[in-house]
Amino acid sequence: MKDFLRDQLLQALAALQRNGSVPDPIPTAFTIERTRSKEHGDFAANAALLMSKPAGMKPRDLAQALVAVLPAAAQVAKVEIAGPGFINFFLSAEAYRAQVRSILELGAAYGRNNAGEGRKAQIEFVSANPTGPLHVGHGRGAAVGDCLARLLQATGWDVTREFYYNDAGQQIANLALSTQARARGIAPGDTGWPEDGYRGDYIADVARAYMAGDTVHADGHDVTGTKDADDLDAIRRFAVAALRREQDLDLRAFAVEFDVYYLESSLYTDGKVEQTVRQLIDAGHTYEQDGALWLKTTDFGDDKDRVMRKAQGGYTYFLPDIAYHVTKWQRGFGRVINEQGADHHSTVMRVRAGLQALGLGIPKGWPEYVLHQMVTVMRGGEEVKLSKRAGSYVTLRDLIDEVGRDATRWFLAARKSDSQLTFDIDVARAQSTDNPVYYVQMAHARICGVNRQMQERGLNYDAANGSARLDRLDTAHEQAVFVALSRFPEVVEVAATNLEPHVIATYLTDLAAAFHGWYNEYHFVIDDTDLRDARLTLAAAVKVVLANGLDLLGVGAPESM
Repeated sequence: MKDFLRDQLLQALAALQRNGSVPDPIPTAFTIERTRSKEHGDFAANAALLMSKPAGMKPRDLAQALVAVLPAAAQVAKVEIAGPGFINFFLSAEAYRAQVRSILELGAAYGRNNAGEGRKAQIEFVSANPTGPLHVGHGRGAAVGDCLARLLQATGWDVTREFYYNDAGQQIANLALSTQARARGIAPGDTGWPEDGYRGDYIADVARAYMAGDTVHADGHDVTGTKDADDLDAIRRFAVAALRREQDLDLRAFAVEFDVYYLESSLYTDGKVEQTVRQLIDAGHTYEQDGALWLKTTDFGDDKDRVMRKAQGGYTYFLPDIAYHVTKWQRGFGRVINEQGADHHSTVMRVRAGLQALGLGIPKGWPEYVLHQMVTVMRGGEEVKLSKRAGSYVTLRDLIDEVGRDATRWFLAARKSDSQLTFDIDVARAQSTDNPVYYVQMAHARICGVNRQMQERGLNYDAANGSARLDRLDTAHEQAVFVALSRFPEVVEVAATNLEPHVIATYLTDLAAAFHGWYNEYHFVIDDTDLRDARLTLAAAVKVVLANGLDLLGVGAPESM
């Protein structure tokens, strides 16, 4: 509807330009927004305010001129000028009825658009070190990242989901030493336990599997335990494979899949890290000091320069990150979004600075970042901190086992990413209106239940008649449902543009509230055939939009609860 009204105003502007009332061209970057009060109509446009100066007219005068030549449209009941020159549109009842028919015609395509025009976008998310089970922070990243991918796909982008495995560095060395200690019968706290060893029970599980000669399959390869507790390299390979496999299973249970798995170790074996270092040196953005190699990140807005290669040897963590992002650029991803924890905030400037220093033509704000805050898990009013298997944190699998996949995904994605999140297990398990995902899913199930009632009573639903008799729906509750349904395409556009999946969850809660209010006030399976068909038609449109919105969150739309 915003697009339609914008086109109406542009046609009016063109008419004024043709008759010489205003000059041509004029900037047309005006906005159309839904009003906060029905007294001011359904939509308000600031076109006259923004175009008045180049048009050489007072805002109200220009508004009056535009309204005078607006094309006639069945969707618009009346137009008023308010305040300094806002143009307020009052939609006709038929405009909302037509939207319902469009919903039923488009089905799963309703709410989607082609803003991305098939351009390539890559979203990197989760990217956990293969050193243990996924924790709830990884879970939030998985939920948000997957929802971002779904939103971009719904708005016309060609999306690639990527997982970056940090399978190199000190953490992997600690994993190998921890597994070796367990294989030798050394437990946490015993003499000989590694200082930075991983203490969770999962390490003991991996060690037992290794010493039993088990085979694990990860990333298309089989790795078999050699049963040799002295072969640290074999232990490392087996442990990494075993934990990658476990993470893959957790993500599968979470309905999250990836198109590409990229290994940090490959950046070293393929020489990409060394190549990046040489390019940065050749570009003149490095210097040596105190035996270390520094990158002049201050040339690109950082508060101080950063060490790339340590004096004692080895690279700091952000150097392979730069090399990795070069591969993304070389693979043709004009848009890259990294969904990561807030603890990665400090790397944003450094990675971007390194990419600018290379002089490869990479845009200044590339890549984009979506950072999520911490998750606190509560049960019975108290914080849950430990998982026996992980040893020191709550795992994603813990949540899935406790409350189910749908509730876990909803709660992890339904709050703004940069806000801290409290995950209340008791609320997520509740089958009541206090549980938002239950509340939304119940709306979908109720509509399916009405359809079953029709079948049980042997009544037929005439969809064509229902579409034709939507004029029978004139109560305040029904009007609230009409308006809520019409907002969905705008909400999807905003959520995708701002990279904010939580906007979808908020919208679905509002739509469910409008439906439940209507459902609780009126009977649907009634003797009045025209009114019954009309209500079932509106309910069918609600069902479509609920399913479409839940799909964007990766949450199911159950037919019964």
